[in-house]
Amino acid sequence: MKKFIISIDQGTTSSRVILFNTKGKIEFISQYELKQYFPKNGWVEQNPNEIWSTTLKALKQVIKKANKFKGRILTIGIANQRETTILWNKKTGKPLYNAIVWQDRRTQEYCKILKNKKYENIFRKKTGLFIDPYFSATKIKWILDYVKDSKKLLKSNNLLFGTVDTFLIWKLTRGKHHLTEATNASRTMLFNINNNQWDNEILKKLNISKNILPKVKNSADNFGKTDKKITGIEIPISAVMGDQQAAAVGQTCFEKGAVKTTYGTGAFVILNTGSKKINSKNKLLTTICYRLKNKNTYALEGSIFIAGAGVQWLRDKIKLINNAYETEKIVKSTKSNNKVYLVPAFSGMGAPYWRPDARGLITGLTRYSDWKNLVRATIESVAYQSYDLFSAMNKDGLKPRIVKIDGGMVANNWFSQFLSDTINLKVIRPKVLETTALGVALFAGYQIGEFKSLKEIKDIWQKDRAFSPKIKNSVRNKLLQGWKLAIKKTLA
Repeated sequence: MKKFIISIDQGTTSSRVILFNTKGKIEFISQYELKQYFPKNGWVEQNPNEIWSTTLKALKQVIKKANKFKGRILTIGIANQRETTILWNKKTGKPLYNAIVWQDRRTQEYCKILKNKKYENIFRKKTGLFIDPYFSATKIKWILDYVKDSKKLLKSNNLLFGTVDTFLIWKLTRGKHHLTEATNASRTMLFNINNNQWDNEILKKLNISKNILPKVKNSADNFGKTDKKITGIEIPISAVMGDQQAAAVGQTCFEKGAVKTTYGTGAFVILNTGSKKINSKNKLLTTICYRLKNKNTYALEGSIFIAGAGVQWLRDKIKLINNAYETEKIVKSTKSNNKVYLVPAFSGMGAPYWRPDARGLITGLTRYSDWKNLVRATIESVAYQSYDLFSAMNKDGLKPRIVKIDGGMVANNWFSQFLSDTINLKVIRPKVLETTALGVALFAGYQIGEFKSLKEIKDIWQKDRAFSPKIKNSVRNKLLQGWKLAIKKTLA
């Protein structure tokens, strides 16, 4: 009998559920797009009930398919968009408000107040993060301050908070388990990554009650079982991770110094720093890469808010393309960027700038510029933002030689090559691009004993293609000079 592991990969743009065999091969995928709502400038929301219904629909299809294959489902792993914040009624399970998405910037002014109170150092030392609207803490605070009934429910001890993983565990187990795990907790700006506890001092400063917070577990752990009434069968949930950390596991970045970059809605560089926390002097985040057997493996992370979301913008708002796959052909048909640069600060700027107030900019337009230049500038901007992150790492004394890449954008060969040229590093693309889903599946398998060691997991990973830098230093420097000038204008 075939053995399967299911991955729930609940992302910003879609809810995906993937059926893996125990060799790490994909057997089946079910996926549903997810709407985003923009009620005000800088606000980004999703409907938690839609997050749940699309996830459940996809999960049921995958379970059905596993039965058709006459296979046995061993376990489920959950990977999720991080920082996105949901509060719900403990009694009814009804969300109080829409999910406030990680890209949302509504708490920008409140973050300024916290910075003016000189709290940044306290938050940084304890959580590894900067005070920014990106993280969950100020989103929770906003809901508590502005949403009707939140204080009433809090008072009666009937209010719960969770990032998307927590909400899904709660729903899948019919309210039996209110849990999260270390990588997701480390993105809330409430979790002390030194002692692995919700931090009382920070909670007090933000006036957030500990009662609403979930219990924090290891990345591979026992998260209960799916309820038979929900999924038709009981399946143990054996691993949970934030999507970027899950991708690091899927890319088998287990050694100190190993680095991966994921290009999805946003883009994220994670560099494994082992058991040692490194505090970046160049505005990178210190975070938990994974936690096994109560021991943290730490990472440095650089976050880019707009990567694939820029391509979505071209498709949905500017209407220059019909789908993301067209971009490779369009970009290939252009000889150069014609000195057109796009800084996609649509949701402010992440690392290494941390400017929530920054807004997008197009520079270098002339009478000869055309729509193809804008498409190319959007794709190029992702590579340039990556350069900024690797440059920050270099300044911190960390100089990776090889980068493993994944995410939807790297299926574009032109982009993968341009990335290698821009960051001046060899980049390697894996055979399985769904590394987020794969990572959490592998950890779920590890938890139940299907994989005996991290080395056994490492042996599953396979290379698809490598890209090495091809352009001259003088050409690279010229391109980067244009980018730096565009950044300067954006931040002026």
